[in-house]
Amino acid sequence: MKFDILTLFPEMFESLTKSIIGRAMEKELISINLVNIRDFSKDKHKKVDDTPYGGGAGMVMKPDVVYDAYKSVKDKKAKVIYLTPQGKTLNQEIVEQLSKEEHLILLCGHYEGIDERVLEEIVDEEISIGDYVLTGGELPAMVLIDSVSRFIEGVLSEESTKEESFSNGLLEYPQYTRPEVFMDKKVPDVLISGHHENIKKWRQEKSIEITKKKRPDLLKNIKN
Repeated sequence: MKFDILTLFPEMFESLTKSIIGRAMEKELISINLVNIRDFSKDKHKKVDDTPYGGGAGMVMKPDVVYDAYKSVKDKKAKVIYLTPQGKTLNQEIVEQLSKEEHLILLCGHYEGIDERVLEEIVDEEISIGDYVLTGGELPAMVLIDSVSRFIEGVLSEESTKEESFSNGLLEYPQYTRPEVFMDKKVPDVLISGHHENIKKWRQEKSIEITKKKRPDLLKNIKN
């Protein structure tokens, strides 16, 4: 999977070189290319924005600069995603769909947004990570990369993605490890019983119980 990120702040993505995503990059399972939109400014001061037509607060990113940045990584197979509060809310279904793509170009807005004309020209899909506004699209882009990369073959074991929250429409069951007793609380007996069928049944029951308590809206996803 190839990620091209069009951003004004490439330095913000340093954290992606760590942990699981960093190891996936080292193994060449994914590649992350940072494109500084400011490099395509024709202004001697590298200005990339201007005041909005019609007035209003803030500044708007210029269409020509964004388009030139896009052209530098343009690919017929690429899907262009604009990170914006106006987009579809990212969920596990979208994540899994995106993980099947070969090449994603992520466009990170800033200031009051990006000139609508270039968005109409290059964007295939708009995605949000929640109903709130951030200062830019960089953090949402990192969330998307992290969540999608986990489904790229070889990044994690297949078992890891099958049994986690939202993989079957439910929240994940509780997890325990050593010591067996902590602050007078003991690991549930079923988990140390060695009886795999009972453990599977217990985990399913706990997933439903936790989902009912924390996210009852998800229960509609359970197939009878």
